[in-house]
Amino acid sequence: MTGLTLFEKLWRQHLVADVDESSGLLLIDRILLHERTGGVALRSLAEAGHRVMAPGQVFATMDHVVDTLPGRSDVTLMPTGTAFITALREEANANAIRLFDIGDPGQGIVHVISPEQGIVLPGLTLVCADSHTCTQGALGALAWGIGSSEAEHALATGTLRVRKPKTMRVTIDGTLGTGVTAKDLALFLLARFGANGARGHIVEFAGEVIRAMPIEARMTLCNLATEFSAFSAIIAPDDSTITYFEGRRFAPTGEEWDRAAAMWRTFVSDADAVFDAELAIDAGEVPVMVTWGTNPEQATAIGGVVPAGSERRGADAHARSLAYMAIEPGQPLGQLAIDAAFIGSCTNSRLSDLQRAAAILRGRHVAPGIRAICVPGSTEVKRQAEAAGLDAVFRAAGFEWRESGCSICFFAGGESFGAEERVISTTNRNFESRQGPMTRTHLASPEVVAASAITGRITDPRELI
Repeated sequence: MTGLTLFEKLWRQHLVADVDESSGLLLIDRILLHERTGGVALRSLAEAGHRVMAPGQVFATMDHVVDTLPGRSDVTLMPTGTAFITALREEANANAIRLFDIGDPGQGIVHVISPEQGIVLPGLTLVCADSHTCTQGALGALAWGIGSSEAEHALATGTLRVRKPKTMRVTIDGTLGTGVTAKDLALFLLARFGANGARGHIVEFAGEVIRAMPIEARMTLCNLATEFSAFSAIIAPDDSTITYFEGRRFAPTGEEWDRAAAMWRTFVSDADAVFDAELAIDAGEVPVMVTWGTNPEQATAIGGVVPAGSERRGADAHARSLAYMAIEPGQPLGQLAIDAAFIGSCTNSRLSDLQRAAAILRGRHVAPGIRAICVPGSTEVKRQAEAAGLDAVFRAAGFEWRESGCSICFFAGGESFGAEERVISTTNRNFESRQGPMTRTHLASPEVVAASAITGRITDPRELI
């Protein structure tokens, strides 16, 4: 009998019953809600005559449509935003659900505050009506995004029917080059294997690069697994994971902590486990990356040029991306002037992201005419950044310093960049009109965004170091 993968171990631990040959009913340990869909799901549940089965296992936050402008309130730039906010507040209070409301020191982007608070823990199952829930697999949890109707079922029963994914291991060995980040690694993976490269699979990231990678960088890597079409991503917990959780608000304490930490160390794939698919990356091959098109897989080395074609997406799709982005084959990416720069989102808005960007910005100023915005991922990240003086660095450099939330990661919050503006962004999606009607988005690391804001064009940060 061969060994088990980490995913298979967690699946078996949470399996309530086999539904059929391909699906199982899983026990759900944590349910996360946000104001864009959470209030609607809770209200629909009540109207159907059901109650929340385990309110203590449900957590809610204001992040998706809430404004991030200083002095914010329930009134938002999104016309229907106030209704979403008040609905979640009313339903959370009615169901005794812990809500991180506007003004709460724990408020923030759901995938930032959950690890920050110790809501997600190694070995737990966790769901949220958001496709980037895979971020939290970086902590050794089985975490995935669901739809609103699935959220209602999980709230009412504490279970979900899940189609069992295949397993894929992505092993990354070697050493990342100077200036190469987890964001670059994720974009390189997408560029090499395609946006559908992990369809139908859960990805386990492994290898010496992962073992050496800080926890917040692991979250960035797992965050983009949904752009790889993965069911989710996961990284086995290790000493770094355990150290990260010690003292977190909702983490175990005392003897329970000792038992939990010992158990977490067993959450690893067996040495003889067999994966359905295996990919390998030599970290030394990974350059500093930036996207050029309208899909995260359309990425290349920042010193490169716009490619002439793509066998994977076809000539028509390639031509459409070129036309939308107003670029031409062979054009050096470093010649593309930008109109705006954005640092934020569940991908790159944690303290370490802001620290690295601030190191580029310190003593410099954004180029004339560039709109630059920084949105911390949580109120706690904002507090820590301000305690370290990072807000002063961003402001002195010409960046707007915001309250925490999803902000202009996507257009649904009501705020956007302008039509045909070229934006360099730390977010996770560069789809057409993602950051505003006809806005052209280039995805990159915080360092690249900071450097590009300073020069006014897409820039390799190593040029400024």
